[in-house]
Amino acid sequence: MKRIFLTASLVALTAVPAFAARDQIRIVGSSTVYPFTTAVAEQFGKSSGMKTPVVESTGTGGGLKLFCAGVGEDTPDFANASRKIKKGEFEACAKNGVTEIVEIEIGFDGLSIAQAKNAPDVALTKQQVFQALAKMVPDKDGKLIPNPNKTWKDVDPSLPGVKIEVLGPPPTSGTRDSFAELVMEAGALKFPSLADLKKSDAKAFEAVWKTIRDDGAYVEAGENDNLIVQKLQANPNALGIFGFSSIEQNANTIKDVPIDGVKASYESIADRSYKVARPLFIYVKKQHIGTIPGMAEFIAEYTSEKAIGEDGYLAEKGLVTLPGEDAEKTRAVAKDLVVLKSEDVK
Repeated sequence: MKRIFLTASLVALTAVPAFAARDQIRIVGSSTVYPFTTAVAEQFGKSSGMKTPVVESTGTGGGLKLFCAGVGEDTPDFANASRKIKKGEFEACAKNGVTEIVEIEIGFDGLSIAQAKNAPDVALTKQQVFQALAKMVPDKDGKLIPNPNKTWKDVDPSLPGVKIEVLGPPPTSGTRDSFAELVMEAGALKFPSLADLKKSDAKAFEAVWKTIRDDGAYVEAGENDNLIVQKLQANPNALGIFGFSSIEQNANTIKDVPIDGVKASYESIADRSYKVARPLFIYVKKQHIGTIPGMAEFIAEYTSEKAIGEDGYLAEKGLVTLPGEDAEKTRAVAKDLVVLKSEDVK
């Protein structure tokens, strides 16, 4: 009996999660979602009596890599994302034991190109942006050649004769992924030769619109939007790529560049007339709920009407809120902790 008792005790001991000691939520991911999650974390810390969650801005890709590294005290509980989780990331999560992920859509953000407030006004099309920033572009005969455009006037005679310099996020950023899909791909499809290439060789076409030139016209400026704002102020000829919320927060120093004739605004993003917009997400490691204190309460705060509602405190921060029906869907997913299925990940 003594031997049986000892064995049972050992089983009981090993059943206790090794990471139960951590008493503070840890969140990583998107720099775009960072200010929203930080606002929720601060509100949660004030109202719950629990420790304020630690929120780190690592970029969407970098955050999901950390999030998917495994289950345990040394891995994050949430990941902010300015795009949906990719199939490869979802599979990496599963491989490392992260098998229960909850995807919560929190709202929308426009993806904006901006310039210094005191710079001469400019307007661009997606096609012009592609011509300025793609590594390979079609010549007049439709043949792909290394990008020869040095100034915006080289792209289009109607544009200023200033050097192309666009400050933007690195490849680990969800904003970079969204920019490629929403602007570069759409711009590439305006060329008949590239539209034909998509039909004949989708992978080759994808390589064209995803590959940004590396000769200095596009400058990887990191995940810090405030740093890009400062650089635009120092160089009024440069442009920067931001989430709309960053432009809202820095409206006294930078301004939006219209794309295809439409300026980014709360209204144009909400009514879908501004076509360069994307949903924003938080991803939850469900396996940590019940072990890391406060996770369920944090989710409830994040999806509450006072946070993501039309008049909520995140709208004041620049979040374009979900319409009523979508907001209710988000709350249902959050309440029931609906696990993301592999067939729903692309």
